[in-house]
Amino acid sequence: MQGVGPAVCLGNDIDTDVIIAGRYLRTKDRSVWAEHAFEDLDPTLAGRLSGAIIVAGKNMGCGSSREQAVVALREAGVVGVVAPSFARIFFRNAINVGLPAIEAEVVCTDGAHVAFDLDAGWVEVDGERYPARPLSEKMVAILRAGGLAPYWRSCR
Repeated sequence: MQGVGPAVCLGNDIDTDVIIAGRYLRTKDRSVWAEHAFEDLDPTLAGRLSGAIIVAGKNMGCGSSREQAVVALREAGVVGVVAPSFARIFFRNAINVGLPAIEAEVVCTDGAHVAFDLDAGWVEVDGERYPARPLSEKMVAILRAGGLAPYWRSCR
C-alpha cells in the first residue's frame, strides 16, 4: 500500500481534542468534523488536509479515545499520518477506519513531498528515505479494504 502527498507538519503531543474539538461532536455529520479539524490549533489547517500526509511528532493522537478524531482526518482527505509514536488507541482507530498510521522518524517541512510504501517499509520526504516500522499483514489488509468494517464484510 502506497501514498503520496504534501506534508502538513505538526509537533509533539497532538491530542484528539486539538484534532476535533468536543463542541463539534454534537453532530454525527462527518463533514462538519472535517471542516473543523485542527481549528483551535490553526483555523486554516483544515483547508490544507485534502490529499496531504500529516507528519507529526511523538505521541500523536494522545488524549481522549474519540474515534471521531481519526474519522475527521480521513473525511478531510488525509492520505496518512506519519509520526515516531502514536497513542495506541489513536493508532488502532486509524487502522480501523482505513487511515494509514506509519511509525517513522522523519525530518519534515510544510509542503514537502511525502511518499510512503507500507509493503516496502519506508517513508520518503523530498527524496530522503526513512525506515518505517512494519505493520502486520492483517493491519495492511484492513487498510487495503478501507477499514475494519469493510475488511470483515469481505471475509464473509
